[in-house]
Amino acid sequence: MGVVEILEEGSKCPEYSTLAVPMVTDNSDSPPYTMVSFFTYNTLFTLTIIFLPPFFKLTNANFSEQFPADHHVNNQMSHLHFYFHDIVSGKHPTAITVAGRKNKFGGTAIVDDPLTEGVEPGSKVVGRAQGMYAMSSQDASSLLMVMNFVFLEGKYNGSSLTILGRNQFLENMREMPVVGGTGIFRFVRGYALAKTERFNVGTGDAVVEYNVFVMHH
Repeated sequence: MGVVEILEEGSKCPEYSTLAVPMVTDNSDSPPYTMVSFFTYNTLFTLTIIFLPPFFKLTNANFSEQFPADHHVNNQMSHLHFYFHDIVSGKHPTAITVAGRKNKFGGTAIVDDPLTEGVEPGSKVVGRAQGMYAMSSQDASSLLMVMNFVFLEGKYNGSSLTILGRNQFLENMREMPVVGGTGIFRFVRGYALAKTERFNVGTGDAVVEYNVFVMHH
């Protein structure tokens, strides 16, 4: 028996799948068909199972990773002091109402306020306050603050702190939690103290002094 086995039309081989194809030959004694032998599907499937798995092991499937207890013990405290300029008037406001009514329950503003070294509007800009605040009390006495302080100066350039909390803006001093940070402030925890330095009753513009105390790595 050679590589190509001659079978009668319609016959089957017990070890291989068969494919009958026409055969052109000058020998009139040859049968009209030849059988081309192939591996069975079972054999091919077995080879697939054996050889393919190494190609599919591409990533580490661990869901979590444990670090030693002393991996993050080198904490430091930073104190940041700056002024938050909330401008709602004029041709170029830095805070605009996007929902509800201004200074009413549910009123919501999107802000991109400058943060400066000094209280004056022309003072050096050290960052931006980007986020939103909303009137969250029916007596219009407190705001929900959802704010990122994005810093642009010195070693803090490119880093940010996130404030999320209640701002009782009618109080002399307000405290809000620092819930997160990026860059140098990864794994941060701390708090922010806010005090209104200036408020224009006619325009609604305000300057707020911030002292922020944070622990970070």
